Amino acid sequence: MIQIPKDADILPPSDDHIFKTLLTHPNAKPVLMNLISSVIERTVVDVLVRNTELPAAAADEKAVRLDVNCVIDGGDQVNVEMQASHMEENSDGHSNFRNKYVYYLAYLHASQKSKGLKYYDLARSYQITFCTYTIFPEWPHFATHATLSTPDGRQISDQMNMAIIELSKLKEALEKPVEELTPLELWSLFFKFAPNPKHRGFVNKIISQKEEIAMATELLMEISQDERERALFMSRKKYETDMTSNLLTAEARGVARGEAIGKVRGKAEGRLEVAQNMKLLGIDLSTIVNVTGLTVEEVLNM
Repeated sequence: MIQIPKDADILPPSDDHIFKTLLTHPNAKPVLMNLISSVIERTVVDVLVRNTELPAAAADEKAVRLDVNCVIDGGDQVNVEMQASHMEENSDGHSNFRNKYVYYLAYLHASQKSKGLKYYDLARSYQITFCTYTIFPEWPHFATHATLSTPDGRQISDQMNMAIIELSKLKEALEKPVEELTPLELWSLFFKFAPNPKHRGFVNKIISQKEEIAMATELLMEISQDERERALFMSRKKYETDMTSNLLTAEARGVARGEAIGKVRGKAEGRLEVAQNMKLLGIDLSTIVNVTGLTVEEVLNM
């Protein structure tokens, strides 16, 4: 059985790009099937990874790019993603994350071909998101599952299904004996702690517990030894760090300049300054909007 050596330098599977590279690896089909099974709590016996970009509904709409867009046996649609970056979180209560999540799920469900079908023949759609930070601080459990339901919890439809797994809430699972962990707990702990030498012994017990996680470990070690993947990972981390630093610095300058006219206006000026600099660097519109929290119209009209 494969184990991670004590001194191994492993790239984090909780990084969104590494996560996607791992699950779309040519040899990862059993890994992806088992992971989806652990979330939707039914055995998946086949999976087909599809094109990640859904077509735009209209010429003036942007295309929606999914992470691991696939179809499982029975025709159900599943998108699996890792949300690791806080760069898009410039809103109170994670409203940007929540609204984007619902938008992507609705877009995925509406993207299926319906011509010639009765509505009762449409496939179910699942949006599965592993998140490295806390979205629902008021809820103690790390996994949130939801469908369309009434306020008192009666299900209206199982056509659109949500699953949000918060990897920041695994303290209780980390203290359990490995033999008592659920399949979803095993996968979640692996994604969060695989690169951490402090938890290497515990992670290796998890790897021994589940064959598909052992397969994922082998693939992850292969990816971690790829110099190009490592360089890309370091480049992404530097870009995110620099963007965050620039945004905070610009906000601080904006606040300082705007103390006489109010801090809120000062922060807005800081975000506009960042957006202007990003435009000069040729950074795409969607990235500017995500980083600064400005609207498309505000960026276009600068």
